[in-house]
Amino acid sequence: MAKEITLLGPNKDFEGIKKINKQGVEYWEARELMPLLGYNKWKNFKKIIDKAKDACKNSDQEIDDHFSDVGKMVNLGSGSQRKVEDYRLSRYACYLIAQNGDTRKQEIAMAQTYFAIQTRKQEIFQQMDQDKKRLFTRKEVKDHNKKLFKTAQKAGVNNFGKFNNYGYLGLYGLISEDIKTKKGIGKDNILDRAGSTELAANLFRITQTDEKIVKEKITGEEKANTTHFDVGQKVRNTIKEIGGTMPENLKPEQHIKKIKAKSIKMIKNKKQSRKKLR
Repeated sequence: MAKEITLLGPNKDFEGIKKINKQGVEYWEARELMPLLGYNKWKNFKKIIDKAKDACKNSDQEIDDHFSDVGKMVNLGSGSQRKVEDYRLSRYACYLIAQNGDTRKQEIAMAQTYFAIQTRKQEIFQQMDQDKKRLFTRKEVKDHNKKLFKTAQKAGVNNFGKFNNYGYLGLYGLISEDIKTKKGIGKDNILDRAGSTELAANLFRITQTDEKIVKEKITGEEKANTTHFDVGQKVRNTIKEIGGTMPENLKPEQHIKKIKAKSIKMIKNKKQSRKKLR
C-alpha cells in the first residue's frame, strides 16, 4: 500500500476543494463534497449528513462546531436564482460523512482509506484533545464491529471469538489473551484500553474486512477467518511502512469508561456555565 493516498473525484481531489475562512479555519462545502463521494442527489447525501450529525452528537461534540447550516444561491434556467440548503463542514465532519456513507461506492471506500491514514497523522482530529479522539473512535469501532459480526454471521461464522482472534492476529501478531498479557490490562477489553492511534488501526481493520467479505461474497467460516487475518496483516504492514509503532507496543490508556464519565461531567459543567451567562 502506498504511503500517501490521494482521494480522487469527478472534479477535484478532497484537499483541492478545501476553503479557508477569514479566521483562517478550513472548511468544505457539502454540495461540492457530494459528487466527490459518489452521490448525485442531495436528498440521498442529506441522509448521510444526518447520520454523521448523530455520530457527532453521540461522541459528545457540538454539532454546530462541525456542521454549519448555510444557504447557497443557485442559478435557474429562467435566469433567476434560488436558495438551496448547504453546509460548511469541518474536516471532522467530512470524516464522519465518509464513515457513514455507502461502502459499496468506490468513492466512499477510497475516502475511508484516506481518512484512516490521515487519522494516524492526527490531521482529522487536530482540534480535538486525546480524550475526545478516544471517545469518538471507540464508539466508531464498537458500531462497525457490530456490523462486521452481522456480516460474518451471514457468511457462515459461528465462532465469533475465533473470528475476532484472526483479526487481532493479523494486526497485532498476537491473539487477544496474549495482547492483554503483553499490555498488562488483565481482563479489560483491549479496545477499551486502546489510545486513539491504536483504535484507528482497528477501525480500519474492521471496516475493510466487512467491505471485503461483502464485496467478494465470501462464504464459509474458514474463508471469513482468513479474510479477517489478511486484512489485519495488511493494516499492520501499512503501519510498518509509514514508520508507525506496532499496536502491540502501544501503551494502554486509562479505561474508556473513566474518560466518558469525565467528559459527561465537563459537558454538564459547560452547560451550567452557559445558563449562568444568559
